[in-house]
Amino acid sequence: MTNPLLVPCAHCASLNRIPAERLRDQPRCGRCKAEVLPAAPFELDQAHFASQLKGDLPLLVDVWAQWCGPCRSFAPTFAQAASQLQGVCRLAKLDSEANQALSAQLGIRSIPSLILFRAGQEVARQSGAFALPQLLGWLASHGVKA
Repeated sequence: MTNPLLVPCAHCASLNRIPAERLRDQPRCGRCKAEVLPAAPFELDQAHFASQLKGDLPLLVDVWAQWCGPCRSFAPTFAQAASQLQGVCRLAKLDSEANQALSAQLGIRSIPSLILFRAGQEVARQSGAFALPQLLGWLASHGVKA
């Protein structure tokens, strides 16, 4: 058995210790009993942002808004990526309208914007929508491989 990884729950943000070989086995949160690593993007907000940055798995944040056409057309691609990257990278959606202070803190100037975090630090940023192969390629170029 490998050393366990620390992974924040997508629902309650509690840190969970999960053996690396069990990441794709749909582990449950020790606190809220929800799936820690859902196969779909989870909603991110100001209250849980700092907690979600913790942990050993990368976090990819899609900053979007309801009124943004490219954001809405990119949503299915982002959801597909979440299912393919389950247990490898956590994918979250940040509504820039509902979380204006956090969007400003992150320096969002255009949407959709993708921000990749590892170990609590931003490691890459990209504006605009991707097709799934380009998104997975961009992530692979930053060390996140499905």
